[in-house]
Amino acid sequence: MHFETSVDIDAPPETAWNLLKDVERWPDMTASMERVELLDEPFGLGSRARVHQPKLPTTVWTVTAFDENRTFTWESRSTGVTTTGAHEIIPTADGRSTVRLTLDQKGPLAPLFALLAGRLTRRYVTMEAEGLKVKAEQQPAP
Repeated sequence: MHFETSVDIDAPPETAWNLLKDVERWPDMTASMERVELLDEPFGLGSRARVHQPKLPTTVWTVTAFDENRTFTWESRSTGVTTTGAHEIIPTADGRSTVRLTLDQKGPLAPLFALLAGRLTRRYVTMEAEGLKVKAEQQPAP
């Protein structure tokens, strides 16, 4: 399964990035997250976070790529499925930003997971992008 969504944000890239990398605050931005616990600080390459989401098993994600102020990718593994989530801030010419979120699932059980939870997963990723947009646009201008 592959899912990608983008959202334009009327806020500078730094604002969007600071909200995006503060994973423990994600539940403040979206109902798709109940709780996020950062297991390693500071947040960066190799960091892990335990994510609690409604209707999905609690999962530990590990940051596998990190480029400050630009992008991070993290990965979770469960029996038969590896899920990779990428989060990218793209500066626009007018000083605002676009956020692109992607989710990929691979492995022998990925097709079954996509059948059972694909719609919910796509809805959650979309909610997360929209929640980030709302929160970033509410921040005071620097």
